[in-house]
Amino acid sequence: MTLSLACLSAEAQRPPAFQPNYDEAQVPAYTLPDPLVLADGRPVKTARAWRTKRRTEILELFQTHVYGRNPVRTPKPSFEVTSTDRLALGGKATRKEVSVFLTGRKDGTKMDLLIYLPNDVKKPVPAFLGLNFYGNHTIHSDPGITLSPQWMRDSAELGVVNNRATEAARGKRASRWQVETILARGYALATIYYGDLEPDSAEGWKQGVRAALSPDGAKTEFAPDDWGAIGVWAWGLSRALDYLEQDREIDGKRVAVMGHSRLGKTSLWAGAQDERFAMVISNDSGCGGAALSRRQFGETVERINNSFPHWFCGNFKKYNRNEAALPVDQHQLIALMAPRPVYVASAEEDRWADPRGEFLATKHAEPVYRLFRKGGLGVAEMPPVNQPVGDTIGYHIRTGAHDVTAYDWEQYLNFADRHLGK
Repeated sequence: MTLSLACLSAEAQRPPAFQPNYDEAQVPAYTLPDPLVLADGRPVKTARAWRTKRRTEILELFQTHVYGRNPVRTPKPSFEVTSTDRLALGGKATRKEVSVFLTGRKDGTKMDLLIYLPNDVKKPVPAFLGLNFYGNHTIHSDPGITLSPQWMRDSAELGVVNNRATEAARGKRASRWQVETILARGYALATIYYGDLEPDSAEGWKQGVRAALSPDGAKTEFAPDDWGAIGVWAWGLSRALDYLEQDREIDGKRVAVMGHSRLGKTSLWAGAQDERFAMVISNDSGCGGAALSRRQFGETVERINNSFPHWFCGNFKKYNRNEAALPVDQHQLIALMAPRPVYVASAEEDRWADPRGEFLATKHAEPVYRLFRKGGLGVAEMPPVNQPVGDTIGYHIRTGAHDVTAYDWEQYLNFADRHLGK
């Protein structure tokens, strides 16, 4: 089976990287690699063949050409619950803070996991897990959340001064997390500042996990398929799941991993590698996330590699202005979640992230879900705004811009109710 979408213009008409294309008529003709054809050309006809052969092939291709591969051996993390408040948020929740020592040693690299659990709900409960951009203290105004001591980008709006969070930062990103709504629906919420794992800059690896896990601690060059920052952040989500699996108040078999923007790319890569995640959610993840790279719409492979050279592996740069040569595309990344539920969300004004490309990626993952007799989107065409679609694959495009909103969370919670139960 060949997945081919012909458009009006050819590669020669592609606009320069600094002038993103927002015209569907200028999307080049492209052919997607088939998720159900093995490298040797044989078709994949059964769920068993997918699990034992094709899934392994595709995962290896993403490790080699896009995200890089994790170290073969990493230390077993250790955990310490540093605070517990059973009467948080006016008695509605239990708040826990957990230090996750990523090298297993208390004097090594650590990340701080913030957890809210609903009170007066039978335990264990399902949970949402995600990374945040500006510290755990930004997801809610709760004064009991420890203020992150980590380096952050200066932002007067977000209460960061001289690269350090201030008290003014509390709750500055609360709208993106909808804590009370999540708790009221019977779910726990767990989150980590992504900078705990690796600061988001080209030199950030020197203060993060990649340096901590380097044999000599001072590696200055990476192999072309070594993991980038997205790989590190995804690895950290799996280490958080290690803890959630041992917390008796959380059902470790019902944890949904969720991320927005670059952290949506991260949640997809985490879910692709770690099948313990019961559900995977991508919010406005765009290029290198849920959007098809071959469309070259909005942000392109070249643009993302030039702007954020540390996110992906070195090999990914070979596909700058050369997307057609990529042996994979993002519909195959979504297919790696099968048969688990996966939800992709777009925003109408977020053309940079290519909403149509995100929809098409979910659509072209459907054949893999059919092997497992699972429903996909259930529609042939991209739905109108604010009209969610899908069965085991979910999708919506909402009104508004690049953000996580209460509307998005309503859809994720509805999707979780269907697939994770309460």
